Amino acid sequence: MASSAMIPTYMSSSKGEDMQVDIEKNQKSHVRSQWVLNPPEPPSPWRVVTDSVGKSISRFRKNFFSLRDESWSKVLFSALQKIFPILVWGRSYTATKFRKDLLAGLTIASLCIPQSIGYATLANLAPQYGLYTSVVPPLIYAVMGTSQEIAIGPVAVVSLLLSSMVEKLKDPVSEPMAYTRLVLLATLFAGIFQTAFGLFRLGFLVDFLSHAAIVGFVGGAAVVIGLQQLKGLLGVSHFTTKTDIISVIKAVWQAIHNPWNPRNFILGCSFLVFILSTRFLGKKKKKLFWLASISPLISVVLSTLMVFVTRADKNGVKIVKHVKGGLNPSSIHMLDFNDPNVGEVAKIGLIVAVVALTESVAVGRSFASMKGYQLNGNKEMLSIGFTNIIGSFTSCYVATGSFSRTAVNYAAGCETLVSNIVMGMTVLISLQFLTKLLYYTPTAILASVILSALPGLIDVNEALRIWKVDKFDFLACLAAFFGVLFASVEIGLLVAVAVSFSKIIVISIRPGTETLGKLPGTDLFYDVNQYPMAVKIPGLLIIRVKSALLCFANATFVRERIMKWVSDEEGESVDDKGNSITQIQLVILDMSNLVNIDTSGIAALEELHKSLSTHKKQLAIANPRWQVIHKLKVSNFVNKINGRVFLTVEEAVSSKIQC
Repeated sequence: MASSAMIPTYMSSSKGEDMQVDIEKNQKSHVRSQWVLNPPEPPSPWRVVTDSVGKSISRFRKNFFSLRDESWSKVLFSALQKIFPILVWGRSYTATKFRKDLLAGLTIASLCIPQSIGYATLANLAPQYGLYTSVVPPLIYAVMGTSQEIAIGPVAVVSLLLSSMVEKLKDPVSEPMAYTRLVLLATLFAGIFQTAFGLFRLGFLVDFLSHAAIVGFVGGAAVVIGLQQLKGLLGVSHFTTKTDIISVIKAVWQAIHNPWNPRNFILGCSFLVFILSTRFLGKKKKKLFWLASISPLISVVLSTLMVFVTRADKNGVKIVKHVKGGLNPSSIHMLDFNDPNVGEVAKIGLIVAVVALTESVAVGRSFASMKGYQLNGNKEMLSIGFTNIIGSFTSCYVATGSFSRTAVNYAAGCETLVSNIVMGMTVLISLQFLTKLLYYTPTAILASVILSALPGLIDVNEALRIWKVDKFDFLACLAAFFGVLFASVEIGLLVAVAVSFSKIIVISIRPGTETLGKLPGTDLFYDVNQYPMAVKIPGLLIIRVKSALLCFANATFVRERIMKWVSDEEGESVDDKGNSITQIQLVILDMSNLVNIDTSGIAALEELHKSLSTHKKQLAIANPRWQVIHKLKVSNFVNKINGRVFLTVEEAVSSKIQC
């Protein structure tokens, strides 16, 4: 009897303790809610701007006063070090590093010489312009660049892009000098735009070309470049200037059905097989990488010697003939700003600037990550921009970082940008003394050199990876690829950018929403679809909006989506007569993802609150960010929902359970 009498006393004591704990939790929850509701006022846009300017001025003053007591020579040298990084790393340069850079520079020069001639022909320029572009730009970049491995010079995609757009203004066959002047002017504009991107920190413009779009664009350009090289392999004199695949295939079909000399095709294919074989051997045995690097130069030397000895040019083998030698001539007089096409050339310069920067920065960052250092994107844009500005004054067309030559430079063990200086000087010596030896070089060999570089541009494995990871990105990749193939290079580029922007717009105007449940044994709430073990709380609907901004573009969609969640949730829990078993009493919005909100977003929340109130449901908010809660308080929305604002979802749930 005594023990039974003690049981109610014990139970009432336990119940009292639980009530006390709940009261303490409720008090703590109320205190934390006040933390959310009464934060400091967030900075206004004007204050953000003034603070940013103030910090910049403060940083400048600090640097100025730190140098005030220094000599002018030291101040000047410090400023020059910022502009020319070679003055920094050059002070610790050693003979051991030079030996490695010398070997790497000579190796990439052996690859650069035949490629430069081939890319110049791809750009519809005389062969020497490709060699010019492999002299001055590498030397300028060597003193201004921040990447240790990147090899600067002409590249296939930029060459094709220039030729496809400039030839619409001037015919490279009938007006070669006028065409060349426009290419040099486009190079100047490209350099100016690239420099402006770096000076004004506009590197984000390069990011408009997504990774998937670049993969598709480069792959499509590689296919077009490869088909155009059939002109050189077949030894055809007249070929289409269009870049779309249908026009190129028609031109090839017509060429095959007209008289053509098979010697060009046999010669080109033979050395193409040789180059690809050495490349395969170099991948299998890493120590033989140098063989793959010099195989294009070996092909040029051997084929030139064969044609010279056999006089195959008399029997229909097409040859390069005259290549102008000597140092880079000044081209300042060729830059005509009074040309009626100057506006179109500026547009071409902008497009080429973005594509060239995208390729160069991507190449530089990939190899910088391998060596464990950070590439400064803005300084990289400045250095590439100055490189092309000075290049346009010295008969060079647009230069950028080449992936194939950079890979060879890295594999050859380069330590610094001195390898670029060695490469540039080697090409300069070749221009000065060896150009006459290129007279008998077959054009089919130049085509085979370009073709051998194309497999590295078509990244099928990366395209498959994009397909597995993100179907929308894969759509952008395909759009760029087929846009280049069936329309033109610039249209393919525009389609890729348009698809990428469409992705951003769709995600912005139709953000996802997810219902949350509590993970067993924790106070954490996560998506019930991602975590099937998460348990929904009866009578509650917890929703998270997967968007950083609730604005005019998506506010209506989000409101309608939440109401649909409410109706669907109640529709799932019905008895045999169709009556709802569990009535949703409280809707909790987890705003942890929401960074900002505009007046349209607030209006949508007010309409949501009215709709829920009409159906006798309440609305609560959990974990709002600084700007969001400030705007909700100013608009009086917090008072409309009776202050149901909580620091965490758990506290919002607890408040309802306690009620």
